[in-house]
Amino acid sequence: MITRRLFLGSDRLVLGFIVVIVVLGILVPVLHLALPESHAFHVPTYLVALSGKYLCFALLALALDLVWGFCGILSLGHGAFFGLGGYAMGMYLMRNIGTRGVYGHPVLPDFMVFLNWEQLPWYWHGFDHFWFAALMVVLVPGLLAFIFGWFAFSSRVTGVYLSIITQAMTFALMLAFFRNDMGFGGNNGLTDFKDLLGYSIQSPGVRAGLFAASALALAGALALCSAIVRSKLGKVLVAVRDAESRTRFLGYRVEHVKLFAFTVSAMLAGIAGALYVPQVGIINPGEFAPANSIEIVVWTAIGGRGTLAGPVLGAVLVNVGKSYFTAALPELWLFALGALFVGVTLFLPKGIVGTARAALAVRRERRRLAGCGQGQGGGEGPALPAASAQLAE
Repeated sequence: MITRRLFLGSDRLVLGFIVVIVVLGILVPVLHLALPESHAFHVPTYLVALSGKYLCFALLALALDLVWGFCGILSLGHGAFFGLGGYAMGMYLMRNIGTRGVYGHPVLPDFMVFLNWEQLPWYWHGFDHFWFAALMVVLVPGLLAFIFGWFAFSSRVTGVYLSIITQAMTFALMLAFFRNDMGFGGNNGLTDFKDLLGYSIQSPGVRAGLFAASALALAGALALCSAIVRSKLGKVLVAVRDAESRTRFLGYRVEHVKLFAFTVSAMLAGIAGALYVPQVGIINPGEFAPANSIEIVVWTAIGGRGTLAGPVLGAVLVNVGKSYFTAALPELWLFALGALFVGVTLFLPKGIVGTARAALAVRRERRRLAGCGQGQGGGEGPALPAASAQLAE
């Protein structure tokens, strides 16, 4: 019943993306595991890990779109929630290394032994259990977003001021996690992972499983976000985005609506970070860098904010281009990324998906008006350009 409601709340484009992602989540692991390396359709290990990373970035962009595209909250700090989810998973992976570390300590990670820590910090306890780590992946980013959002939205901080303090939040976390006495590995972060749920993290089966988990998480997040934005609550989210003062005047608790969207978005970002870490093999304070959060905004804008499917497409396209340009033009790829963002902003202000949707809407309206004009003896003259202009806006 719940699954049926989720899918009934989705438009056809989002449903199409969900189907494609689920198919890829099944097909890629099968082609990777079932076919020999010499086979033409075999998917190599590096491509499985790279594609899984793209899916995590797509989930992160989707999380931002929920608050920016539908609620008007431009967060420049979503990298903080992504990083916290990643650190929660990294702590679980570090606790499962055991005596196989460089120093062979049964409890303390190698960096703690190197820094002469005598005992495990209290906040590391429990991370030797997967269920606890999975809970922290969503609870820690969600709790931070709830506390931060409660004070920010209750104080009616909006616009560029809210964007600035979200960026200040992730910058503060980056500085804190760089400190060795924080107990998170300092500048080096957490790495040298061995096992995941008792299986070698480097094994083909685990790599394929992580890709499948990333695909299913992205598909589930798309269905959830679509159900939210197409519900009555979603209509209020859009009302807050377009006319916050009027929505408050009508009696809605705007701060509660914003807080809900911001918290859910942070939880999705935390899940993306948790799936990202075992696939790349490291998590360090660089994930909290403000530039990373700005890059998420670029993915969302290029794909088309407020479309759900657009940020997914934008994240994949930009990161595929980034992978290509960093190899082909290592000194110029940043300029290529900047040119892409400027070009989309100037010529596709609604993003790729948003512009395509607007063009299709104009085309359908022209066909409808043309049909009406033929049925009424050709009286459509001035109405056609006016209707098309309104849709184009």
